[in-house]
Amino acid sequence: MKKHSPDAPAKPSVQVLERMFQLIDVLASREEAISLKEISEKTGLHPSTTHRILNDLTIGRFVDRPESGSYRLGMRLLELGNLVKGRLSVRDAAMAPMRQLHKQIQQPVNLSVRQGDEIVYVERAYSERSGMQVVRAIGGHAPLHLTSTGKLFLAADDPQRVRAYATRTGLPGHTRNSITQLPILERELGKARQYGIARDNEELELGVRCIAAGVFDDQGQLVAGLSISAPADRLDDGWLPKLQSTADEISQALGYTAGQRTALDGPLKT
Repeated sequence: MKKHSPDAPAKPSVQVLERMFQLIDVLASREEAISLKEISEKTGLHPSTTHRILNDLTIGRFVDRPESGSYRLGMRLLELGNLVKGRLSVRDAAMAPMRQLHKQIQQPVNLSVRQGDEIVYVERAYSERSGMQVVRAIGGHAPLHLTSTGKLFLAADDPQRVRAYATRTGLPGHTRNSITQLPILERELGKARQYGIARDNEELELGVRCIAAGVFDDQGQLVAGLSISAPADRLDDGWLPKLQSTADEISQALGYTAGQRTALDGPLKT
């Protein structure tokens, strides 16, 4: 049996994915559209196989077909690339301010972004001295309506989208404090819009409360949430000004300037 070199790049375990990657690499090597015949020759795949996979990629907008028999990379890849770039830039801008805020309050500080109907934790600053039993791992996710950052994103949506979210998810609860009724959630989102901050009152995990402020990009769009997590009996509203100023610092690093904000533009109140 032939052994793979430890330095050889890993290959996908699903053959069609390996072939798809080959096709995308060929398309990425040229600025102009490439004929089906040339793509087939460069990848060594049979023309019928090449055509079938390219057709599926075209349906998903990962590949464009400007004219019959020729292909180029599609706009969906640009959209996804910009999404990844945006998340990475937010994380890079947030790292130092998050660490400074954690140093001041000695409680976990989380950076989260929206992904569909959930938030995803992309960075954190914490220490064992915080006394927290639950610290969300980077890459972890949670429902929007059960988290402080998730509520910020829902508050930035119009009422119709919020109702659609409630219908789609059913507003499942995790604890006895979870908000599982749409009217209650709508009132909560109204407070988030008014004050510019959102709260999680032991709704995701019993014994853990959170407060969050929004991070905005150079277009004034909400792109992330900065939150503080603490044991329920130790969360201090006196941290709100520090949280808001840290979120503003990150937003400014992303090119945000006062007056751009399109949602959650109410004054900070405690």
